[in-house]
Amino acid sequence: MQRRDFLSMGAKLGAAAALSGALPLTARAAGKSRLRLGLIGTGMRGRVLLRELVRRDDVEVVALCDIEPIMLNRALDMIAKAGKPKPKTYGENGDQHAYRELLEQKGLDGVVIATPWEWHAPMAIDAMNAKVAVACEVVAGITLQDHWDVLNTQLRTGTPYMLLENVCFRRDVMAVLQMVRSGVFGELVHLQGGYQHDLRAVKFNSGDPAKPYGGGVEFGPKGWSEARWRTEHSVRRNGELYPSHGIGPCAMYANINRGNRFTRINSFATKARGLHDYVVRTGGADHPNAKVRFSLGDVVTTTLACANGETILLQHDTSLPRPYSLGFRVQGTQGIWMDVNESIYIEGQAKQEDEWEPVQPWLDRYDHPLWKKYEKEAEGAGHGGMDFFVVHAFVEALKAAAPMPIDIYDAVAWSAITPLSEQSIAAGFQTLDFPDFTAGAWQTRKPIFAFNDRY
Repeated sequence: MQRRDFLSMGAKLGAAAALSGALPLTARAAGKSRLRLGLIGTGMRGRVLLRELVRRDDVEVVALCDIEPIMLNRALDMIAKAGKPKPKTYGENGDQHAYRELLEQKGLDGVVIATPWEWHAPMAIDAMNAKVAVACEVVAGITLQDHWDVLNTQLRTGTPYMLLENVCFRRDVMAVLQMVRSGVFGELVHLQGGYQHDLRAVKFNSGDPAKPYGGGVEFGPKGWSEARWRTEHSVRRNGELYPSHGIGPCAMYANINRGNRFTRINSFATKARGLHDYVVRTGGADHPNAKVRFSLGDVVTTTLACANGETILLQHDTSLPRPYSLGFRVQGTQGIWMDVNESIYIEGQAKQEDEWEPVQPWLDRYDHPLWKKYEKEAEGAGHGGMDFFVVHAFVEALKAAAPMPIDIYDAVAWSAITPLSEQSIAAGFQTLDFPDFTAGAWQTRKPIFAFNDRY
């Protein structure tokens, strides 16, 4: 986007935000004790979210859409086993735009979008134009223009939009949020996070629906589940492709969009070797995919500068052998927490100077009221209970016609890191200005995430 276009769009969005109160909301579901929701995308991630929806008495899943009949049938089986009414289905004929018919279904309060990344922006835009509230899986869009389009649509229509970033609800992450707000770390100076997760067996498989992960080196049309679409991004793109798991908690700690904002960004990428090596060792040097040239650097490092003087470091690392870790670090004038070693150091309170201490006693002390209240309900939910909380937050906010706890400004700011990182790397690791999606409203907006014991 050219600077003159950015300034023009920013002025227009600023006017829209001023007229609408920064985050307008439809009252369509206000006062309702039971919501009628649809689900677009019934693959593996979609069914994890579906499980949380059908467990609730205040939600009726009235519509499902997927172009894979096997996925639709598995979702229908889940609903039947839960003893819930059979929803209407769309997409069995393979029409990629069948979701638009779902959005026309009468009495639909909201829709959960759990499809491949490239569909998130167009589906969310169509839903908001139809006045159907959106709960969208990460990411919010692919291109920078996608993010402006999603934001502009939300501001124009006033339809609620929430990004389903579940890591913001991780128990230790929320306890540390309590510590940050209580001043345990003093003034924040530096934050770190990332997506450090060996996904080689996710990006490749045998193409057999019975073996969705691992067992081969196929992807694209010959693959199955995420290997059908996700690996193509590693072929074509080089950047911080999945930022929100790392940046979401860090942004909440630093009050991004609510008293603070990202101002500058740059990214570096290593060479790409891991995926090729995996194909050769798993499928053989003669396999056709051994000739594929992958663009995504094995480790992508992104640095963000903030208006209040903090820096944030993100790392994307999904193509090499490694244990899972999001690599969180919170560092301030009085101490530091790191999740990788489950340790903390608070100056003046450590038993021994300059030595790490176990963080668990601190996490117990600052356990968030939401976890204390809903621990039992979250048992068995996906990702250690996080998926209960992220679905719960969307449902409760929608029922109350309240602002979404992870709102449209969070969604576009966190997700836009991806195209901006791609631009930085392509330009020789250049440092770029970060757009102010709030058009200045960040200076007066107040933090709302996890400030109550309801959602």
